[in-house]
Amino acid sequence: MTDEEIQEQIEEVRLRLLEAIEELPDEALTRPGAIQDWSVRDFLFLMSAWEAELVTGLMQVKQGKRPQRLLDALANRDAYNQARLAENPERDLDLVFDDLQQAQVALEGWLTEFSQQELNKPSRYKWLGDRSLAQIIADASYAYEAAFLPAIEQYADAWLAMSDMVTLDAIDILDFGDEANDNDTTG
Repeated sequence: MTDEEIQEQIEEVRLRLLEAIEELPDEALTRPGAIQDWSVRDFLFLMSAWEAELVTGLMQVKQGKRPQRLLDALANRDAYNQARLAENPERDLDLVFDDLQQAQVALEGWLTEFSQQELNKPSRYKWLGDRSLAQIIADASYAYEAAFLPAIEQYADAWLAMSDMVTLDAIDILDFGDEANDNDTTG
């Protein structure tokens, strides 16, 4: 894959994510349990953390250093996610969206620092094992994010359907209340 193709994958997955949640109110975005035990906000925060970790790892790789923290995070995703969420449990939603955008821009900028051979040759960086840098990037960004998209889309659809039903019920109650007032003969 070229850096442009990787960027396209990152952007396509992110667009799909943002489209899935664009109509959700803040309450829906911050409610725990949307994706496993996480809220949507938690998930967005984690994706920005993964992309920031990936940027740091890419800087280290470019300097000829082993990206140990990134490799450790990939080896134990659950521990990494728990540690990141514990560091800042009540993140401001606007800051989460800002961080997500900034991390994506930084990641896309760093992708251009690597040639196609550097990205795709599994033996290029021995400490990555049999994986290419492109595979590591996918594992820590767009492929990881895409794995959660069906759950996020399902959650968003269910929330919006429930909101529509609540609105319809409220309208029915208001209509019923108006009928009751029309039939009131006490006045």
